[in-house]
Amino acid sequence: MPGGTFNRTYTNTGAGPTGEADPATVSGFSLDKYLVTVGRFRQFVTGGAGHVPTPGSGKHTHLNGGQGLANSGAGGGYEPGWVAADNSNIAPTNANLACDPTYATWTTAAGTQENLPINCANWYEAYAFCIWDGGFLPSEAEWEYAAAGGSQELEYPWGSTVPGTTNLYAIYGWHYTGNSTTMAPVGFASLGVARWGPLDMAGEVDEWNLDWDAAYASCTDCADTTAGSFRIIRGGGFHDLASTLLVSLREFDPPSSRHSFLGFRCARTP
Repeated sequence: MPGGTFNRTYTNTGAGPTGEADPATVSGFSLDKYLVTVGRFRQFVTGGAGHVPTPGSGKHTHLNGGQGLANSGAGGGYEPGWVAADNSNIAPTNANLACDPTYATWTTAAGTQENLPINCANWYEAYAFCIWDGGFLPSEAEWEYAAAGGSQELEYPWGSTVPGTTNLYAIYGWHYTGNSTTMAPVGFASLGVARWGPLDMAGEVDEWNLDWDAAYASCTDCADTTAGSFRIIRGGGFHDLASTLLVSLREFDPPSSRHSFLGFRCARTP
């Protein structure tokens, strides 16, 4: 993703963005093309104690002389990286990853669901996975910048075409019926590709972001890392209405939450 500036609040129904506010600037970064799958997450789970991150790891070390993202929340400073006190919140057991008896994608042994997006992982496990995999969770500004096509500030990641019910642009609204989970293999909705290549940034599962939920702050290379009650999630899920697929829509959940509609993807240094 090339760096740039965009407005985090806007409306765009195809005639260009209006109601723009809350500008943010992001430096160049990499974002995974696909959501993390069951198969990828299985490698992390089978790593045992090796999946507990080193304290301070997971920062955007390419920014601010290695200090990472600036904290846009109260107190200022920079992102702390992994906090050792959160070690006990990593518990990707078979029971925890089966948080929904019908729609959980995890299976106790590798099978036909390895290419489905992993769900039922909490924020701590998502962050720990990305660190283990050589990356970090994207900030909310980075995630939205990639989904919006930067300064294009798109309505949906692919533009303003209504997603429809044929699973071409997004997996949402229970329209996919190819398996019992109603989630498709990642990348199935191939016309939903975002400007710089990522797929499934709308639909399939909502995605954990790094930030705590707080009011936007106009900033450069920032995230709100001042502790609160909820972490940001973005993108909409397989069960949602089309209105939840809008790039500019914000949602949130407690970081300990496990839901069938919650997954993630990782970001990396450019």
